[in-house]
Amino acid sequence: MRRAVCPGSFDPITNGHLDIISRASRLYDEVYVAVMINKAKKGLFEIEERIDLIRQATAEFENVRVEAFHGLLVDFCKQRDIPAIVKGLRAVSDFDYELQMAQMNNGLTGVETLFVPTNPTYSFLSSSLVKEVATWGGDVAHLVPPVVLEALNKRLRKD
Repeated sequence: MRRAVCPGSFDPITNGHLDIISRASRLYDEVYVAVMINKAKKGLFEIEERIDLIRQATAEFENVRVEAFHGLLVDFCKQRDIPAIVKGLRAVSDFDYELQMAQMNNGLTGVETLFVPTNPTYSFLSSSLVKEVATWGGDVAHLVPPVVLEALNKRLRKD
């Protein structure tokens, strides 16, 4: 069985994330969405909420699994026999950082990283930007799945 992981904080998941997950789900038999736990950072959504939102947003993909992880991504991969990490690249600036991570991950355990160019529609998109725009009352309906829009509106009290 061919397995891959799409890691991130997903606070919240965006349509850009979904595009990468969707594309990975067509290439691999099983795709894990690994939601990073960083106790030092306070997110807008708790880990359990993020997992729930991702599961709802990816429900159409039968081969997608969603789990939280803490620690090294390569350990997550090793524990689940996952040989590949799938990452979306928005710009050259992403590549500089992601290449270092890919080389480190490969050096630690041999896991490979597949870089997928982001759909140009989402090349500017980030969870941080979505949260900022939504906080100030901007329309993010075209940037996130409907379930995330509802959760954002509820969290930011913009029902």
